[in-house]
Amino acid sequence: MRRFRDFAIAVASLTLATGAFAASPEQTIRDALEKTVPGIKISRIAPAPIKGLYEVMVGTDLMYVTSDGRYFVNGHIVDLKTREDLTEPRLAEARKLLIDRLGESQMVTFGAADAKHTVTVFTDIECGYCRKLHSQIAEYGKEGIRVRYLFFPRAGKGSPAYDEAVSVWCAGDDAARRQAMTDAKAGKKIEEKTCDNPIDAHMALGADLGLRGTPAILTEKGDLIPGYVEPKRLAAELNGGTGS
Repeated sequence: MRRFRDFAIAVASLTLATGAFAASPEQTIRDALEKTVPGIKISRIAPAPIKGLYEVMVGTDLMYVTSDGRYFVNGHIVDLKTREDLTEPRLAEARKLLIDRLGESQMVTFGAADAKHTVTVFTDIECGYCRKLHSQIAEYGKEGIRVRYLFFPRAGKGSPAYDEAVSVWCAGDDAARRQAMTDAKAGKKIEEKTCDNPIDAHMALGADLGLRGTPAILTEKGDLIPGYVEPKRLAAELNGGTGS
């Protein structure tokens, strides 16, 4: 993620100062990071799986910092014995929290409310693979997958894809939004409309998650799956398999 790389460069270019009278490693780390990167918004500091390291969560970015606040490690911790990635679950938790904070009322949803699985998909109406995914929306439903859409027009605010996203959201009630989404994805001209909408919030959330393309699929656990995944394979992944 560009935002995290910029942060990492800033940290790497300076020596993290340690407060002489810090009451705890957590406070020492916080003081050191705030001195190095003024304005940093740390959401959590907690002991890491490795003794002497602490997890520091900044938005959806996770780093590891030594208890004296001097060194930081950018990367994932993997248990070579179990081959388990110990970092990814923490990142998934952070992603899920951000999605949950936004709320389903700010999304365009397809599928049964009691579906076995619910995924959140960042989409761009002009994106070819996004259109392919939506053309199979009924098949995802048959596989027990409910789809919640968030808009992430890659060309940015003011682009045709952005304006289409606004028009879809402003089409009316939930049913009208679903129909407008389906029409737009099929390349049909939809009525241009404006209203209060969450498109900018969707885009900001996508940026916070470090998205670089669409579609981007987030599972109910917060795992991020970049790109298009066909219905049966996605169902297999959500059910704990690997697909075919």
